[in-house]
Amino acid sequence: MASIPENTPPKTPLRRGLPWFPLSILILAISSVAYVRSLPEFERNLKSWLTAGIPLLASILILLWFLLTKRFSGRTRLKGLAVVILLGLAWKAAVRVDGTVDGTGMPNWVWKWSTPQQPDLKALPPSITTPATPLPSDPRLSEATDVPQFFGPSRNGIAPPATFSDDWKTHPPKELWRQPIGAGWSTFAVVSGLAYTQEQRGEEELVTCYELLTGKLRWAHADKTKFTQWQGGEGPRATPTLHEGRVYAYGATGLLNCLDANTGNPIWQSSVLKENKLENIEWGVSASPLIVGDHVIVTGGNPRGPVLFAYHRETGIPAWKSGDDQANYASPILATLAGKQLILSNNVGALTAYDPANGAILFDHTWGGEKFPKASQPVIVGPSRLFISAGYGMGCQLLEVKASPDGKLSVTEVWSSMKMKTQFNSPALLEGHLYGLDDGRLACLDIATGDRLWKDGRFASGQTLLAGNRVIVQNENGSVHLCAAKPDGFTELAKLDALSSKTWNHPVLAGRFLLVRNDREAVCYELPTAP
Repeated sequence: MASIPENTPPKTPLRRGLPWFPLSILILAISSVAYVRSLPEFERNLKSWLTAGIPLLASILILLWFLLTKRFSGRTRLKGLAVVILLGLAWKAAVRVDGTVDGTGMPNWVWKWSTPQQPDLKALPPSITTPATPLPSDPRLSEATDVPQFFGPSRNGIAPPATFSDDWKTHPPKELWRQPIGAGWSTFAVVSGLAYTQEQRGEEELVTCYELLTGKLRWAHADKTKFTQWQGGEGPRATPTLHEGRVYAYGATGLLNCLDANTGNPIWQSSVLKENKLENIEWGVSASPLIVGDHVIVTGGNPRGPVLFAYHRETGIPAWKSGDDQANYASPILATLAGKQLILSNNVGALTAYDPANGAILFDHTWGGEKFPKASQPVIVGPSRLFISAGYGMGCQLLEVKASPDGKLSVTEVWSSMKMKTQFNSPALLEGHLYGLDDGRLACLDIATGDRLWKDGRFASGQTLLAGNRVIVQNENGSVHLCAAKPDGFTELAKLDALSSKTWNHPVLAGRFLLVRNDREAVCYELPTAP
């Protein structure tokens, strides 16, 4: 046996230093998340995705280091990899995505065995028609003003004049009715004491008519069609438009219905996307119909091509189609700029103006990006000026429209800013100031300069409506907030716990009657009279 030389030093265990690579990755990830969260004008949806994505990337890098490093034995590394794989398989087997957490688009993970939360809807036949019986006599109906279309009577985010008390603690709003409702992000249109909306019940997309003061269902028109998307959920997105005793409703799959407003009886129907060989847009048709003269105007779909489609409102016969873009999620509006009446449409690539008579393009203003949705309404802020806005890093612009001697229109940018980053929300104008949600917080913007005077509150992907010198804010979590519309600072006047789940629907104020809904429940309040 060979002997060990006496002068051979004994072996010492290998000293390993600190694992600098994973520690560096961890420190870098924490610093990056903190930096992203600290950016004042960086939108919360992008913050949410980066806040989730950075730790995920860091975890992948640390796992790769673990598998490649010599600090651990091959057996230890194989055991670690097996644990990671088993955890991934367990996650896949145990959870599923149920829509999104909120308007940031982050997936809502739930257990696979959990029961989806659905409204407790009563059995409803495929369609209901009733005789055109008059509403029960009620003196309060004289206080109910008409809101015949989406986003206010003039589609500008301003409610009809109404006088009500701001003191909701001493005199709380009276709940007239509350009931389940089918899925969808539509809101209500109100005419002559009746409230019209759109909803999804099972495999049927419905246009429904309720009594404003009681919530009683008067009629429902059903079509065998359904739209669903994992982030946006299921059901229709647009709001019916009422005109001269008819309801014009545009469904999420592109079905345009003209119905009798009293009975729901069908008058005509057009499958806009199918007839024009168009695919649906990613989150579904969302633009509400616009009535201009003898025409009803709706948006198209995908791919690039005509954006607006006009139909004779009496017969449904196509009148014209126009544009060279892709439809988006904002509704077309009728406006007068530089002395000329036109239709404005906020498309994927540009804001476009059309001649209402024949659809001729009057101007085409390229703005924003084409990768993210534009869902905010243009706002007319003067005889020749308009305001446009969007989320997802596009911000806002003030534009001026000028007419040349030959009648042609041109557009110039007055200013652009990131101080009003609307997402689902659309702002409204009061006395030279815009009030709307800037990345989920109520903000006041000086329209002349683009300066943001204040920004406060946290309402996430909610909605706003101007009512006199007050802003009604529908919080994404379901609560309703009454705030002062004044340039000198944010003041919350009152709060109402109306709904209790994700709410992307616009509130509607018809006189003193406040209608709110989401994809599960609808409720009507009578606001207190002013002292």
